[in-house]
Amino acid sequence: MAELAGKNALVTGGSRGIGRAVARRLAANGALVVVHYGGNAEAAEETVGRIAAEGGRAFAVGARFGEPGAVERLFEAVTAGLAAHGADGLDILVNNAGISSGSSIGQVTEEEFNRLLAVNVTTPFFVIQRALTLLNDGGRIINMGSTASRFAVSTQIGYTVTKAALESMGPSLANELGLRGITVNTVAPGAVRTDMTAACTGIPEIVAGLESITALGRLGEPEDVADVVGFLAGPQGRWVTGQTVDVSGGTYLGPIAHA
Repeated sequence: MAELAGKNALVTGGSRGIGRAVARRLAANGALVVVHYGGNAEAAEETVGRIAAEGGRAFAVGARFGEPGAVERLFEAVTAGLAAHGADGLDILVNNAGISSGSSIGQVTEEEFNRLLAVNVTTPFFVIQRALTLLNDGGRIINMGSTASRFAVSTQIGYTVTKAALESMGPSLANELGLRGITVNTVAPGAVRTDMTAACTGIPEIVAGLESITALGRLGEPEDVADVVGFLAGPQGRWVTGQTVDVSGGTYLGPIAHA
């Protein structure tokens, strides 16, 4: 498919996991993809290499979110990279970068909470603000939320707060940017097998428990989420904005009747 031919996309946290799958999907659809990474340049270059091997175009940029000046450094590198590839402006922004927490309310420190807010809320907010000077009319903004904002997970309360805050940006931004034809949506994955979730998804008992409360009976894969992002980023997603799309296989919808 080449439905995104001529489009330019920035995927934050695009070097691994869901971000890598999203970057590969957008590139497969024809976009030039900017793969952002925080500290793992090797993983980012591996993602770029995979995209090239699959016939796509991409380049990597580094900026460690949560540090002063990170957003400005990101966009300096994005602008220079786009120019080097003969491209101008952005059409798709996927705010995927984020950090997790496994702390309950009694365990979360002020330092941990502030870092969660800085990386998961403050950074994507100002990435969007800065991107608006580059984002072309008719563009797409897609934020990566979580089903954690839909049901209770007491051991990740700080993470839940940040994802709920990120999700709350969507409708207001969609309302403001709609006259430019820019859509703003949130994708909310459930449990997905990635590096970030490996500590849990590597334990059979935890996996069995998650599968037992999921309508489709399995954990998600990064590609399950990437396909939804690809839809929202493409022409078929033009009439969807201000929404949160649950991509969890129907996790925790209610009691499951087993045959």
